[in-house]
Amino acid sequence: MTLKTVAGMLALAVFTTGAQAAGLSFTGAFNHDNDVQRFTFTVSGTSTVNLRSWSYAGGVNALGDTIARGGFDPILSLFDGTGAKLHEQDDAMCGDVAADVMTGRCYDVNYTTELAAGTYTVTVQQFDNFAVGSNLAEGFARDGVAAQNFRNGFVDAAGDKRDAHWAFDILNVDTAAATPAAGVPEPASLALLGIGMLGLVRRRRS
Repeated sequence: MTLKTVAGMLALAVFTTGAQAAGLSFTGAFNHDNDVQRFTFTVSGTSTVNLRSWSYAGGVNALGDTIARGGFDPILSLFDGTGAKLHEQDDAMCGDVAADVMTGRCYDVNYTTELAAGTYTVTVQQFDNFAVGSNLAEGFARDGVAAQNFRNGFVDAAGDKRDAHWAFDILNVDTAAATPAAGVPEPASLALLGIGMLGLVRRRRS
């Protein structure tokens, strides 16, 4: 999957520190409606991890950069080191994230959870491409070439047209990287000693 980014492509972006990690921001854009962007992160001890998207309503990310509104309606899925699904959401409550100024909807994701030491995977995909089962290996509901245009472009759950860009923060972890090297950290993050993770999780719409 090829993604537009604010910096050149990196095979791996990892910073480690013995102290509490700082923040890392990723940006990119999907080619197809059913693309899934994976991130792998590690924590060396029990840590309160935060995962956060910015691209639906826009806003200021962990690095202080302004992210434009208009991105697709994201879903977040979190998996442990064995691939077991820990959490899945496709909305944060208004108040947890801002409403889009055009649609009035709060469709960014924002999730905070306490995680034990280990390696984890978090994925970002367009609504309603949910994880199929309880394990990452089972894939996603819209996998396959036939579903590459399953929403007839980037369209939110209410039918409003969006675009392909995403923005994602990962806070309070020891290492984090896009997997494969699809999203690239904002240039300012290269000066950080640690990688933080913004916890993104949205409630599932009925």
